Amino acid sequence: MPGINVVISGQPDSALTHRLVEQLTKLTCHVLKKERSRTRVIVQYVPADQWFVAGHSLAEDGRKSFQLDVTITGETNTRSEKADYHKAAYALLAELLGNVHPHSSIHVVDCQPTSYGYGGATQEWRYQHA
Repeated sequence: MPGINVVISGQPDSALTHRLVEQLTKLTCHVLKKERSRTRVIVQYVPADQWFVAGHSLAEDGRKSFQLDVTITGETNTRSEKADYHKAAYALLAELLGNVHPHSSIHVVDCQPTSYGYGGATQEWRYQHA
């Protein structure tokens, strides 16, 4: 059950949002071996003049950036899978956005199964009752 939250610098763009949702869902399900039917994606935009790296706005630098957070149930992916995901997700977002700042970030968050869930049930409860 991955929860994908991606923040993109710039103004809202419906076409880009749909490409991001489709391609991040596909990538996450493939590399991290997650189920598409349980994958949630939220896309947000922040104006470039409100996004700063090293005290300079992206608008000043003429670059784009992203912050990608992916929550997964802890101990369901290996270090290698997460490293592969980082590499592939960065390449995907760099391609879709163009001219990305090197400090664009990805965070794969391993959540404890007793604390993480959906529909009112934790992943641990689902595991025990499967």
